[in-house]
Amino acid sequence: MIEYLVDDGVATVTINDPARRNPLSNDVIAQLKNAVIRAGDDDAVAVVVITGAGDRAFSAGGDLASGFVDSPLPGHAARGELADLFRAMTLLPKPVVGRVNGAALGGGFGVAAACDITIVVEDAKMGTPEIGLGLWPMMISAVLFPLVPRKTLMWMMMTGAVITGERAAELGIATMSVPAPDLDDAVNGIVTKLKRAPSGAMALGKRSFYATASMDPDTALDHLHIGLTAVSFTDDAAEGVSAFLERRDPNWTGR
Repeated sequence: MIEYLVDDGVATVTINDPARRNPLSNDVIAQLKNAVIRAGDDDAVAVVVITGAGDRAFSAGGDLASGFVDSPLPGHAARGELADLFRAMTLLPKPVVGRVNGAALGGGFGVAAACDITIVVEDAKMGTPEIGLGLWPMMISAVLFPLVPRKTLMWMMMTGAVITGERAAELGIATMSVPAPDLDDAVNGIVTKLKRAPSGAMALGKRSFYATASMDPDTALDHLHIGLTAVSFTDDAAEGVSAFLERRDPNWTGR
């Protein structure tokens, strides 16, 4: 149920079950994680785009028809695939763009929020409806905590409230919201800029960004001080400074 297509430096990973609004079974989540890792290992890929098939949903969340709660303890390890997916997205040394073309609920909401840059259609339904199923949005909490004000997040989780893509952008869950006809242009514009960026600085910067997010300021500053020296060693840093001083476009090599 996961499609993987590489074209012109972009790996597009599509959750492909539009008739059922692209649900996330443990197996589909594992496939999605493997696709992210595959893109990280592929030198032909500069940017990863995650989206859902069709125009109704990015992903409506967990695949309840797949026996989601039939074997709570035996299924414990398989449920960890979602946590591993979030780790893979964070550790991927390449930018991940979420193309959120419709509803993003439950686990699908978490995957959309976990992308480095998330572009949503403004009328998309987004939220955490798990409480209405006798469940709780556990693992996606780790993704949402840094993004959503505490009172707002608790309200969403306790009531199962659903918000629009436009509101998600206002809260900082999404990077931006756009009318549905403008989605592809917005995604392509961002992807084009990301493809032109120096990959070495991108990888080091992304890693440092997420690594320091939970550090106290003093520890973070020490880590980032070392990071600045590390990125200064790259050929692209020397090229970028030279290009600026010579008033020309840089020629990035990824080294």
